[in-house]
Amino acid sequence: MRDLTELTDVEEPAWPLLSETLARSGVSMEVLPGDPALGRATLLQLQTTARSWLGGMALNCGGVVLDSGWLRIYGSAGAGASTGLPGGVTDLPSLAEVNEFPERVDPAWRPQGGLVVGHDVLGGVFVLNGADPEAVGRPGRPGEIVYFAPDSLRWEGLEVGHAAWLQWLLSEGTDHFYDTLRWPGWRAESGALTGRQGLSVVPFLWSAQARRDLHSTSRRAVPLAEILDLHRDYALKLDSIDPGFMGDL
Repeated sequence: MRDLTELTDVEEPAWPLLSETLARSGVSMEVLPGDPALGRATLLQLQTTARSWLGGMALNCGGVVLDSGWLRIYGSAGAGASTGLPGGVTDLPSLAEVNEFPERVDPAWRPQGGLVVGHDVLGGVFVLNGADPEAVGRPGRPGEIVYFAPDSLRWEGLEVGHAAWLQWLLSEGTDHFYDTLRWPGWRAESGALTGRQGLSVVPFLWSAQARRDLHSTSRRAVPLAEILDLHRDYALKLDSIDPGFMGDL
């Protein structure tokens, strides 16, 4: 197990470039300050260096809230992390909390099937694949980002790693990705949520009714954990497929 100095004292750390990319992005966002102690502990548990974009996020950033609260990317947010702005996402959990890191660094610990790196307000989940995604029923290669789609209740491979995924998000990639899952006024609805809430959509997004007319669905704010539990229950009920761990909120 590498010590903290080996992980932080690297040539060409990712954060300066990542920070510049965040600043230049045309996507609406809030970038939360990180908790230095939690950032170091997270990096040590992950055993990734500050040269990677994942390591740069974990060490230096409390998380990023994109598209008026629609998408949350996790970092080293302290307890009750808040943008501090009216209507901004509050109470954003950390990468360590979402992935149930052990209280103390444990060299034997590994995330369950992969590392949850982001959620959207519909209960979509972005995961960085672990060493053997096939063993946990997920597509893609090790180190690839996969997405649990709330309109199909299945995992989808995105064929990119963490850094390319972040670059795609920051270059307005969500506009096309969520084109069929957004409705007039979605920004106002997602922007009113806290970092632990999502939007419950009825009829469900995977239903024929919602697919025919998303605009007529009813939506309300609920704990995001409630939506994730619902998705897992219906994936098991409808397809007899367990999507596995999707984050602890």
